[in-house]
Amino acid sequence: MADDIHVRLCLQEIVKLDLEAKAIIQDIRQDADDTEVLDDYNAQGRQKISQLRIKIAELERLGLERDRDSDRDAILVNVENLRQKLSSTVTSLRQACLTTKMALDKKTKQQLLSGSSQLRKRNQGNKETLAKTASAISENLISLNRTMAEQVKQSEMNITTLAGTSQAVSDTKDEFHSMGGHIQHSQRLLTKYGRREFTDRLLILLALLFFFATVLYIMKKRLWPS
Repeated sequence: MADDIHVRLCLQEIVKLDLEAKAIIQDIRQDADDTEVLDDYNAQGRQKISQLRIKIAELERLGLERDRDSDRDAILVNVENLRQKLSSTVTSLRQACLTTKMALDKKTKQQLLSGSSQLRKRNQGNKETLAKTASAISENLISLNRTMAEQVKQSEMNITTLAGTSQAVSDTKDEFHSMGGHIQHSQRLLTKYGRREFTDRLLILLALLFFFATVLYIMKKRLWPS
């Protein structure tokens, strides 16, 4: 009776582990979206398979310990079936891991190719942007050179105008200098003439005084002889 209970409990544990292993295989096919998750599921599946082997071996031991041949044969047949199922489960686990690994590798490759394509597009866009920038810089340089040439031309015209103005100022200065010499000469002549006029007036005054003195002297002699 106790042996039957042990067999029944062992069978229940085997069924439970088998269902858990199949669930892990299903998770690998549906939820393993990266390599780390795949490796984790694979480790869990191998652990369940290892536990299944232990329980099947335990069931085989319990069967061999049975006294009746019919019970022993029935259990050993069940063990053989369980080992075949276990072999199928192992194969399913390997296929699921391999298929998922190939899918992940393909996805990674596509992402790399997509990233490379985007990088090429980005580089092409950068080249176009650089070309436009270089063209704009060239146009700005041409405009700047044109502006500088116009400024140089305007500066030359201003220098020519200033040179003409400077020459006119120099000529005017020379004329003013010459006029100043004439004015100084005229001033000296006027001063000289003024001095001569004063001398002439003084001489006339002296002559008049001498004349009146002579007249008075003559009148005195005649009016009041001594």
